[in-house]
Amino acid sequence: MERNVTTIKPDPFASLRIKEFSHLMLGRFLFIMGLRMMGTLVGWWIYELTNAPFAIGLIGLAEVIPAVSLALYAGHVIDISEKRKLILRGVSLYWICTIILLCLSIYNDKADVSSNFAAHKSLLLAICIYFIVFCTGIIRSFTGPSFGTIVGNIMPKDLLQNATTWSQGIWLTASILGHAIVGFIIAGFGHTGALITVVALVTLGYIFISKIKPKPPHVDLIVNQKTMESVKEGLRFVFTTKELLGALSLDLFAVLFGGAVAMIPVYAVDILKVGPIGFGWLNAASDIGAILIIFAITLFPVHKTQGKKLLLTVGGFGLCIIVFALSKLFWLSFAALLISGILDGFSMIVRGTIVQLKTPDHMRGRVMSVNSMFINSSNEFGQFESGVAAKLLGVIPSVVFGGAMTIIVVCTTWFKAPSLRKMEY
Repeated sequence: MERNVTTIKPDPFASLRIKEFSHLMLGRFLFIMGLRMMGTLVGWWIYELTNAPFAIGLIGLAEVIPAVSLALYAGHVIDISEKRKLILRGVSLYWICTIILLCLSIYNDKADVSSNFAAHKSLLLAICIYFIVFCTGIIRSFTGPSFGTIVGNIMPKDLLQNATTWSQGIWLTASILGHAIVGFIIAGFGHTGALITVVALVTLGYIFISKIKPKPPHVDLIVNQKTMESVKEGLRFVFTTKELLGALSLDLFAVLFGGAVAMIPVYAVDILKVGPIGFGWLNAASDIGAILIIFAITLFPVHKTQGKKLLLTVGGFGLCIIVFALSKLFWLSFAALLISGILDGFSMIVRGTIVQLKTPDHMRGRVMSVNSMFINSSNEFGQFESGVAAKLLGVIPSVVFGGAMTIIVVCTTWFKAPSLRKMEY
């Protein structure tokens, strides 16, 4: 006699059916889109002012110094703070920084660039931009990990993988639009028009995030714990959870050495000669690839051998960076960045899922801050490394070097971290 077996398919939209999560994702989408537009604009603006690839690298250094210096302390503060209030405060401060940049842009548009003081004005303007970027680094050390922490507070454990996938996908969609659209806006309306758009997006993001209910801290667990003890506990957890440490370390070095995106303004202007519109599409290419794979994984989750697949995709990412470095054709450069984004998106899903699943609720702020040090700040360190390498080796050899080092890191991790290679969830 045959038996009827009913198979319940997982709902790929389960997380978005939770109202608070939807509000968070809408707010984060608008906020990140504005931030990515501002970051892309600043890179283009600095290169216009200085015509120096090294100056682009200094943008990353200006942001990463405060972000890394405050990250561990920020993790402690996040764990003992009300998460919603902390995020809204950070978004407000970002808004203020954007308003200041807007004022600088308006001043720059009205100033007499033909005067004898044009060079001094450009230098002073660049210094002011670096200072604002430094301030955003301080803000980001608290705001960035808070977003990851509040996802864990909103979602039940059984939906964390689905929520992480959606969170990464929405973040990358915002990045795509921010990167691509700002090139068109700069071409049509200049820096001022782009910054007005950023102000509007950050404002709307604040409105949606404010709809989330307050998320109180786990005071009963850490209220009597001293700051240094709390910081050490978070670090100890990360360094004793081998799969977590391996995944974060792999991504740290891959992004550090494979950060070709930092040199895209140079490629767009001097090598491929495609102008601000082509610059916007090159910036968006890797994010387009990442969003394609992330939404594919949302519908068809990855099963088995995630650790091995993680290592292989990061190695492929390094190879794509080498192809981009050597390309003199826009379509080939775009394709290389697009494929690198597909591979990077897969690694983001695996890493993000590991972090969410392995982290206890009372330690999320500290672990997310360590994650921020490893991952988010590696982008800025990578940007600085790219600027230094470009100055020492030249632009093309420096990007080839970065891709080759990424492949070497993967090979080393393959043999030195067998627990990561064998990891499954």
